[in-house]
Amino acid sequence: MRIAIAGGHGQIARHLSRTLSARGDVPVALIRQLAHVDDVVQDGAEAVVLDLERSNARDVAEAIAGADAVVFAAGAGPGSGIARKDTVDRAAAALLADGAEQAGVRRYVLISSMGAGAPPPPGTDDVFAAYLVAKRAAELDVRARDLSWTVLRPGRLTDDAPTGAVHLDGSVPGGAVPRADVAAVLAALLHEPRSAGLVLELVGGSVPVDAAVAAVSTGPA
Repeated sequence: MRIAIAGGHGQIARHLSRTLSARGDVPVALIRQLAHVDDVVQDGAEAVVLDLERSNARDVAEAIAGADAVVFAAGAGPGSGIARKDTVDRAAAALLADGAEQAGVRRYVLISSMGAGAPPPPGTDDVFAAYLVAKRAAELDVRARDLSWTVLRPGRLTDDAPTGAVHLDGSVPGGAVPRADVAAVLAALLHEPRSAGLVLELVGGSVPVDAAVAAVSTGPA
């Protein structure tokens, strides 16, 4: 499979590129800076410089032409303000979907966040609340489209070594999960067409990744 990854220099995205490349897929890392080209190429990805905050749907469609799937792994990141939570975590996700529709790429996997399934509770930090609102809006947008979408909501992300075992379901208790295990789940979801149409939550657990994905994937093959 040829898989375009928005936010291709992010930590989960780089794990994903390495995972996909190792299994014989062709990851295409959409990155904002020329300075990141060497990093993603070393991960086994093709590099395409594209700033989703300064692009239009045609730009995106051209960048992902020929892909079998797209993954939205971009994020405004720590230290960014409320405005960029909207322009990246919501608007860029929608723009990637616009481009996918134009390019005829039906498979779309969105990395969201646990907590995005409902409005932020009272007392939530303003910036984190804006992040959750943006992720929720991105989810609702992609779910309303005629795409083969999957939404993945990881718990608290860590840089711990991967365990290869997770807890994956429509609703799971809060917890942490290594970024490398998130990438492994993403790769498995991309290769499991029956996972389309699912909103899944993910934390560390005891079920091997492939078995966990198989267990939740109940749609038509």
